[in-house]
Amino acid sequence: MFTKILASLCAMYSIPIWALQMTAWELVTTPTPTRERAQSIGSYANGCLDGGIALPLEGAGYQVVRAERNRYFAHPETVTFIQELGYYADTRLASTLMIADVSLPRGGRFSFGHASHQTGLDIDVWLKLNTSPLNEYELEQAKTASVVNFDTMTIRADEWRDEQFELIRAAAENGRVARIFVHAVIKQRLCQMETSSHRSWLRKVRPWWGHSSHMHVRLSCPQGSDDCVEQPLPPEGDGCGEEVLSWIEHPTPPAKKAQEPAPISEACVTVLKQKREK
Repeated sequence: MFTKILASLCAMYSIPIWALQMTAWELVTTPTPTRERAQSIGSYANGCLDGGIALPLEGAGYQVVRAERNRYFAHPETVTFIQELGYYADTRLASTLMIADVSLPRGGRFSFGHASHQTGLDIDVWLKLNTSPLNEYELEQAKTASVVNFDTMTIRADEWRDEQFELIRAAAENGRVARIFVHAVIKQRLCQMETSSHRSWLRKVRPWWGHSSHMHVRLSCPQGSDDCVEQPLPPEGDGCGEEVLSWIEHPTPPAKKAQEPAPISEACVTVLKQKREK
């Protein structure tokens, strides 16, 4: 009963229900004071961001969607990567990217949507490419679309273009990128489309549940972020063949027991509590 009342009140006052369950990190609306050098601290799923900056909401070849979530903050290296990828989309693919969640102003945990994205180094990029920038109304109404047909576990021909292959390959070939997560069916299509002997980039593209409408790009720890924890390198090889088939044969993730989140590091507690300079 209480949940229904809460939902009704949220609808009445146009308040998203997730806003009532915000984490301490989501309640902080500004980054820490500007540093000589920004710091990504901790691991992708248990960390924070010191000295992050806001990604401009629009640039050459990209636009930020769902900006009201305040999830467009990042390490400066991440902002540079997004701007470079947007420029590639604009000049080489005649497309505009939709950039979804990156990180909160100081990184840290979300109330919904992500376990990672905590250090300013993860970026969600919609696979739906626009041929021109959206106007304000279109941006507010924008919806992503799955490129996977889950009944047949194949690519939806009406939602897939060669430009999406080119985009994912360009992102994977960027030296800053550690991994790119996509649905296993998408990874299989990339394996099929890469007909040259240059297949090393496919190693970075990892199958993961969900991720049927966007790619999740993860950057390596930037130089100077000494407390940033890298993820182990992906397995050797291109990850095609039997490996990707094993994911397609198990289309849903195994059930997980609820676990208490890992403790926040002292460094991240300091980042969370630090006051913004005037």
